[in-house]
Amino acid sequence: MEPKFLSTGFQYSTLPENYVRPESERPRLSQVTNCPDIPVVDLACVDRCRISQQIGNACRCFGFFQVINHGIPVESTMRMLEMAKEFFHMSVEEKMKYYSDDPSKTLRLSTSFNVKKETVRNWRDYLRLHCYPLDKYVHEWPSHPSSFKDVVSRYSKEVRQLGFRLLEYISESLGLEEEYMEKVLGEQGQHMAINYYQPCPQPELTYGLPAHTDPNAITILLQDEQVAGLQVFKDGNWFAVNPQPDTFIINIGDQLQALSNGQYRSVWHRTVVNTEKPRISVASFLCPANHAVITPAEGLTEDGTPAMYKSFTYEEYYQKFWSRNLDQQHCLELFKNN
Repeated sequence: MEPKFLSTGFQYSTLPENYVRPESERPRLSQVTNCPDIPVVDLACVDRCRISQQIGNACRCFGFFQVINHGIPVESTMRMLEMAKEFFHMSVEEKMKYYSDDPSKTLRLSTSFNVKKETVRNWRDYLRLHCYPLDKYVHEWPSHPSSFKDVVSRYSKEVRQLGFRLLEYISESLGLEEEYMEKVLGEQGQHMAINYYQPCPQPELTYGLPAHTDPNAITILLQDEQVAGLQVFKDGNWFAVNPQPDTFIINIGDQLQALSNGQYRSVWHRTVVNTEKPRISVASFLCPANHAVITPAEGLTEDGTPAMYKSFTYEEYYQKFWSRNLDQQHCLELFKNN
């Protein structure tokens, strides 16, 4: 059986041709600098207004921020990362049980982003799974490693509650009632991408993931604390976001940019790879209900301020997002008012 993904244990000495980016699209790693000032928000602060203000400023200026004292135990995050490592270290035969190149599958192991659409692949394997409602999806999750379902169930519940908490702060930061985003987004779906980036022989020629924005509402990223890879685009430059202990990276998705009438930014970001160490990350996505209508709050279109985007349902948006290549124009541009 020929493996269809990278995490096979085989060590490449040169980059396979179908992963090599055209010269104009390469990451130019020597030009990337460390980002010194991505905001850090302490969720243990007793001043709720201060938290909302800090998050609002971060959403306007960066579209990214970090949270500390977030309430998720270190034990949960460590077990989640260890579980990811165990999964990708399983035999090829065991992992092939979960392989699919169909983006509509609610559980699938795959590689790159969308192999049906791409002409150049990305240096990434990932296990993507739906996490809510748990009782609908947990039965299809991997049975190996043996503790997979228990560990991932616990973690996904904790991350979901953190996401709802952050959406309250985001609502307040826009001058809306704290329940606003949760009401508009409906019974939110939840997906998880467990990413594995194998050491790459020529990282300057490819990406783990090229520049993209996230199509959902909010993304909560758990990074390997030892290996960097995330980069964010700001003011015409790429900046490396180095991992910090016991910290989550939060980024605003396309739906919050539309709901905020463009005040908050769903920012381009990408993942690069390295020659020495594998990297693991776990991205959790909170997604509007399929039927949720995405349109700015009335309070954000007063005083003659026009709506920046046409109203659309999340289902319409998501289908459009997955029909494209990842690194094409910002998908929101397709929904802009003229």
